[in-house]
This record gives sequence, C-alpha cells and structure tokens, in this order.
Amino acid sequence: EAFSLAPAARVLGRILGSEVRLVREPTGAEALAAAQSLADGQVMMLETLRFDPREKKSDPSFAAELAQLADVYVNDAFGAVHRSDASLTALAGLLPSYAGLLLEREVAILSQMLEAPPRPFVAILGGSKVSDKIKIIETMLDTVDSLLIGGAMSFTFLAAQGLSTGSSLREDDWVSCAAATLKKAAEKGVKLLLPLDLVVASAPDASAETQVCLADELPDGLMGLDVGPATCELYGREIARARTVFWNGPMGVFELKPFENGTRQVAQAVASNKLANTVVGGGDSVAAIKKFGLEDEVSFISTGGGATMQLLEGSPLPGVEALR
Repeated sequence: EAFSLAPAARVLGRILGSEVRLVREPTGAEALAAAQSLADGQVMMLETLRFDPREKKSDPSFAAELAQLADVYVNDAFGAVHRSDASLTALAGLLPSYAGLLLEREVAILSQMLEAPPRPFVAILGGSKVSDKIKIIETMLDTVDSLLIGGAMSFTFLAAQGLSTGSSLREDDWVSCAAATLKKAAEKGVKLLLPLDLVVASAPDASAETQVCLADELPDGLMGLDVGPATCELYGREIARARTVFWNGPMGVFELKPFENGTRQVAQAVASNKLANTVVGGGDSVAAIKKFGLEDEVSFISTGGGATMQLLEGSPLPGVEALR
C-alpha cells in the first residue's frame, strides 16, 4: 500500500473534476475490461507497474499486455527515461508512440544548453562523490567557461592538489582522476574553482560546534561540511557574470541548519541572475532551491535526476531512443 498509486488517482480526480478509476492489476482481464468500458472523457489509472516483476525485466510479454489497453502511447516521464523498463522501451514499439510535452521540453532545453549556450556558461557541481559526477565533469569541460565545485566531492580535488582534508569524506581511489581533471581544465582554459574556505565540525550534526577555516588549513579530526563565506562570495561573483547557469548538487549538508548557508548562497546567486538562462537539475539541487523558496526565480527546473545527468553526459536515454 505504501507504493500504491491510489493517492495519485484521487488527486488527479480532484484536478479533472471526475473520478479516476484505479485498476489494481496493471494487466489482465480486469484491466482490459476497464479500458474497454471507458466512455469518452473518462480516465483510468493503472496500479504501479513495478508490482509486476516483468516491468523491470523489460519483458516483451508484459509490454504486449499493456499495449492491448490503448490506441496510442505517450511517454511524459522524463525522470524515468534513463531506465529500460518494459513500459518505457518495449511498449513504444507496439503502438503509435510520442513524447509528451514535458519530456519534449526537458530534452530540448538540456540539449540546447550544451549545444549553443549564451556565454559565459557557468556550471556548479556539488554532492558527495567525484565518481558519480566524473562523466558530466568531463562533458562540461568541453562546454563551460567556469566550473564551480562544492560538496564532499571537492575534498577529492583538494587532495589532488596535495592538501590535507582532515576527516572529510573523499574518494582516495579517485584522487589521480581528479588531478587529471584539473590538468585538463587548465589545458582547455576552463576556470575550475574549488572552495577557498570551509565550515568544519567534528561530525555532520545539527548541534555540532562549527568553525570556519581556510581550505588549505583544515585541522586533523575535523571535516568540511559546507563552503565558507569567502567561497560563497567568489562563487557568487562568477554566477553573477554568467549568461547560462547549470546547477547540480549542494555545497554542503544543507539539510542541517549549521551547514546550509553555502547552498543557500549559491541558490540565491543563481536566482538573482535574471540575465542568465538558469537551469537546476538533480534531486538535491531541486530540494534545496525549494527549501529556500526560490523555485519560481530560475528559468527551468528539471524533473529528472539520473535522466538529467545521463543526458548531459551524452549517454543515450533508453526511453527517448525507443520513441525515435
């Protein structure tokens, strides 16, 4: 029940002003009878497709059963098109198939941002792991003018510069890769900025005692949990001069008040640049900009997490390729 679409069916019914019937089995006799009995204007919703294990297996028999329920297939789930589930790939080959308006807009805006961005183009990347972001970093180095790094992933880059990172999270196996990335940025003339100062504490705890220190003076036993005020000022100036901004990933542990300021300052800088095309993509970035009440102040918020990153990495999106 925790994963049922029943609440979504109720909300959709309120929006449409008429009942939306939830069919408990996504395929089979009940679903087929419900679909065939629909009058013009009536809407039914299928229960969560992943309740059937064939969905995740991209089973063609499951797709064929779904196809019996409809005349046309429209995929408007951009946040899922990086997956190869039956309803996202196999089904598209069985019915006249189209991209929905949201999916079309997401792909167009994100693709255009890479292909013909107004300049300067500034990308802000945060989060915990270089390993999660290395592909998009490599892609961005071919496109952006400035790359601003924050979050725990910055400590792998600082370590690549030979700096002590205290007890901060870092990926030792990726230090050499980070060093190569710094070299590549310099060769391409891309300004790759790392934190100048940090908010540090003994642990990511809302009641922890904090202090600000320079990035090259991080004490042993303490961990960096947010970027400091000098970094906020530096990144803010860089964002202010941009004409295209892409932001993915927080600057620190923004969920905890002592470590939210860096992410807040970046969010405010992005929102304040009204001359730029500002795009926010990825779950934590979207959560942050909503937390600070700035979601209406940016040009575009992508609904995709993994899908956004995969598109910007240049990797094919199975759900989009199926529609092609």
